[in-house]
Amino acid sequence: MKPIYLDYNATTPVAQAVVEAMLPFLNQHFGNPSSNHPLGRAAAEAIEDARMLVAAAIGADREEVFFTSGGTESNNLAILGSMLDAPSNGHLITSQIEHPAVLEPIKWLEQQGHRVSYVRSNRDGVVEPESIKAALRSDTRLVSIMHANNETGAIQPLSAIAEVLQERDVVFHTDAAQSLGKIPVQVDELGVNLLTIAGHKCYAPKGVGALYVRFGTVLHPVFRGAPHERGLRPGTENVAGIVGLGRACQLLSTRGEQANLQILQRRDQLARLLWADIPELQINAAHSTRLPNTLSVVFPKIAGHELLQRAHDVYASTGSACHSGNASRSATLENLGLDVETARGTVRLSLGWHTTDAEIQQAANSLIAAWQSLVA
Repeated sequence: MKPIYLDYNATTPVAQAVVEAMLPFLNQHFGNPSSNHPLGRAAAEAIEDARMLVAAAIGADREEVFFTSGGTESNNLAILGSMLDAPSNGHLITSQIEHPAVLEPIKWLEQQGHRVSYVRSNRDGVVEPESIKAALRSDTRLVSIMHANNETGAIQPLSAIAEVLQERDVVFHTDAAQSLGKIPVQVDELGVNLLTIAGHKCYAPKGVGALYVRFGTVLHPVFRGAPHERGLRPGTENVAGIVGLGRACQLLSTRGEQANLQILQRRDQLARLLWADIPELQINAAHSTRLPNTLSVVFPKIAGHELLQRAHDVYASTGSACHSGNASRSATLENLGLDVETARGTVRLSLGWHTTDAEIQQAANSLIAAWQSLVA
C-alpha cells in the first residue's frame, strides 16, 4: 500500500509553488545580497519582498521581521537576546510543556544563575493565565509560552496571558512554529513582543525561519559578525530559503482557512473511525481548543512505537518527532495526568494539505488492525 503521511507536525512537504519560487535563486539569481551589483541587488530585493509576505501573514510591519535558520535559532535569539543585559540572577517564566528549543536555552540561563519558574499546564494541556500571574516577581524579565503544543495541539491562551503582563515591564515571547498556517496568528491579537516561525512546519523548506520583534522591544544579537538583518542576525542570508518562506506565507494567507476546515473534518473522522473499533481509545487534551490537524491518542494496552511498527503504511510519531526516540513519558503527557504505562500508548497523528479522505480510511484500518494484532 502507498504510505500515508500523518506526521505534518514534524515537518511538512515543501509546496510545489514554494519550490518554483525558490529555483531561480538557486541558479539564475545566485548573488550575495550584500553585493552592490545586479545579481546582489536582485537577491536583496527578493529578501525584502519575502519579509513583506511574512509580515503580512502575522499582521506585523516588515521591519519587525528578522530571518533566521529556523525555529530553534529564533527561540534562542528571543530568549538569550532578551536576557543578555539582565542581572545575572534575573527571573524568567516558562511552562513545563515547551519544546526543547525553548527549554534548553532557558536551562542554560538557569545554569548561569538566572532564576526560572516552570509552570504546569492543567489536565487539558493548557497553561492558565492565573499560573503565570502567580509566578510573576518584581524582577521577572521574560515570559515564554508556546502558542500551540506540538504533541497534543492544545492552543494556549496567549492574549489572556498578555493581559496579565500588561502593566509590567516583561518581554512576552511565543514559539508559534506549530500554529502558523493552522490557526490565525496575528501578533497584535496575541499581545506578544517576540514570535518564532519555523519554515518547515508551514510548507517552506527546512533551514529557514523568522523571528518577529515588536518595535521597541530590546533584543541583543547572540551571534557576532557582519551587520546582516539590521545587525541582529549575522551571516549571509539563505536567499532561496527566505524566498520560499515568503511564498509559503503567501499560500497560507490565500488557502489556509478553507484547507484547515477540511483538515479538521478529516481529523475528526479519523477519531470516529478509531473509536468505533477501539472504544477505550483516549484523546489527549480532548477538552481543550486544539490545532485542527492534530490528534494525539492513547491506544490502550500497547506501546505506541510497537503499533506504528505493525501499521507500517502509516507514517506518524509517538510524540514530538524531535524526541520520539525517547521511550520515557514526556512532560506534556505527565502534565495531562497520564501515568507512565498509559502514556506509552500515545501516538500523534497530524494531518496536512495533502491528506485525503481515502488516506484517513486506510490509516484507520491499518491502525485498528495493528492494535488488534497486538492485544490478541
